[in-house]
Amino acid sequence: MEDLEALDGVGSAIASKLRAAGYTTIEAIAVSPPMEIMEKTNIGLNTILKIQEAARRMLSADFKTAQEYYEQRKNMRRCTTGSKKLDEILGGGIETQAITELIGEYGSGKTQLCMMLSVTAQLPYESGGLEGRVAFIDTEGTFMPERIYQIASGLGLNPDEVANNIFVARAYNSSHQCLLIDKLFTLCPENNVKMVIIDSMISHFRGEYIGRETLSERQQKLNQYLHKLLRLSEAYNLAVVITNQVQANPSAFFTDPNRPAGGHIMAHACTHRVYLRKGSKGVRVARIIDSPYLPEREAYFMITEKGITDAEGGE
Repeated sequence: MEDLEALDGVGSAIASKLRAAGYTTIEAIAVSPPMEIMEKTNIGLNTILKIQEAARRMLSADFKTAQEYYEQRKNMRRCTTGSKKLDEILGGGIETQAITELIGEYGSGKTQLCMMLSVTAQLPYESGGLEGRVAFIDTEGTFMPERIYQIASGLGLNPDEVANNIFVARAYNSSHQCLLIDKLFTLCPENNVKMVIIDSMISHFRGEYIGRETLSERQQKLNQYLHKLLRLSEAYNLAVVITNQVQANPSAFFTDPNRPAGGHIMAHACTHRVYLRKGSKGVRVARIIDSPYLPEREAYFMITEKGITDAEGGE
């Protein structure tokens, strides 16, 4: 819904300010914090509150019955990972209207899974895709277009067409990363982007906010942008996939010493959390560690030339 002038109190001048600040749709206005809109547009707070009220009325963004919410959830789509077993523990694949977090140490398969999803998201619905484009924010310099071409060729797709449907941005610091996330509210609806991938979400924040005295500021900023991503996924019915690093717990002697970085902020903001680790003989293990409705289960997959595939048996 892009006709901003259809909202009560929005004329051409206010609409121009909203669009220039990146609020190009009624959904984006309805879900954004009013103080944020005010800072970016210099429109008065009372005016913004009235505009948001009109936007939410138009979108019926008010109390609903659980049955109505259930009907709305039927619009949710799922994207295949390429592995039937991994799709199974995810309830059918990576879902829209949610943030799926991939957690693991280096070499566990996080980036490879992101590369695979960049291709499969473009497939038609009947083939397990989302029939849309992909926005990929690379914070660690690990995005390799050659791998996209390799996976697309392995799936029998036109590599040039697939690569042309992936918007890639290299984030060089946390401020740049936040700016790119803000731009998604314009990029996604204008270009039919149905999956957003950030690899990784926390890398720059860990590197720039050092010491306990900066922890509060880091967590607040991280929390702010995680919730922006969640609003983005719900407003445009798209899937958000982020990767997360691990940190070692030296006191863990008899259990896995690795735990997800980012603390409770990451844990609360992400809808589904998937922990990845290396198995034996090239097998990777994925385990659901937190989800509103998915049980804690494991799946085994492998990384091949063609992308992500099922692994026979266990580890």
